[in-house]
Amino acid sequence: MAEEKLELRNLDQGLLGGKKQEEKTAGKYERIYQPCIAELVGTTFFVFIGCVSVVENLEAAGRLQPALVHGLAVAVLVACMAEISGSHFNPPFTIAIYLCGGMRLAMVVPYLISQVIGGLLGAAMSKLITSPEKYTNVSGAAFVLLKSDEQLTGALCGEIFMTCLVTMVVLLGAVNGKTKSPMVPFLVGCTVIINILAGGDVSGTCLNPARAFGPAVMAGYWRYHWVYWVGPIGGGVLAAALVRLLLGDEKIRIVMK
Repeated sequence: MAEEKLELRNLDQGLLGGKKQEEKTAGKYERIYQPCIAELVGTTFFVFIGCVSVVENLEAAGRLQPALVHGLAVAVLVACMAEISGSHFNPPFTIAIYLCGGMRLAMVVPYLISQVIGGLLGAAMSKLITSPEKYTNVSGAAFVLLKSDEQLTGALCGEIFMTCLVTMVVLLGAVNGKTKSPMVPFLVGCTVIINILAGGDVSGTCLNPARAFGPAVMAGYWRYHWVYWVGPIGGGVLAAALVRLLLGDEKIRIVMK
């Protein structure tokens, strides 16, 4: 049991699955500060690209264009920065990876803060370069799809289920030893694309509170904003529970050893 706990603590905290816990010789910058900077920078550019794609291409976008932009941005950023921070760029991913033993508790809050700040910076950058008229028309790419309480149950469940799916791909592809794959950036990017194509008209397919928070602040749009925190975080926790209880290998699974 002691050996299993030690192995869990040494699991990769990233999305590529190839990097172990920082070596003892690594400096404090590489162990603590650089991963947080990478999370901030990665989240910034993900939110920036996502917001610009919505603001500047709303009329002709449909669902295909934002789906491809968000999914490809995830794949590229994950592949580039996984060896620095693990390329979470999303609070539910960080929470779920921690719950499955893939990172240290001490890094969870710094990662979450970095991601939220990155979301703000990315939204501010998109506001700086886009047309003011277009920006106003789409409320800065904030999630404005929900207009009434009748839509609420479907949207909340949609955010939970779709975030659960993409988080499960992250956990099985990066944290679970039996199913780790170097294809994780591609798999996660494809899952984001699939989710947006399938559920874009249900909730807007946020899946990431940092992506929702930045534009909401910049545009001052807060209607039903809580859905885009409760839904994705709930989906991330649900995915962690599935891996911990049913899908994980013996090192991660806590029942039926």
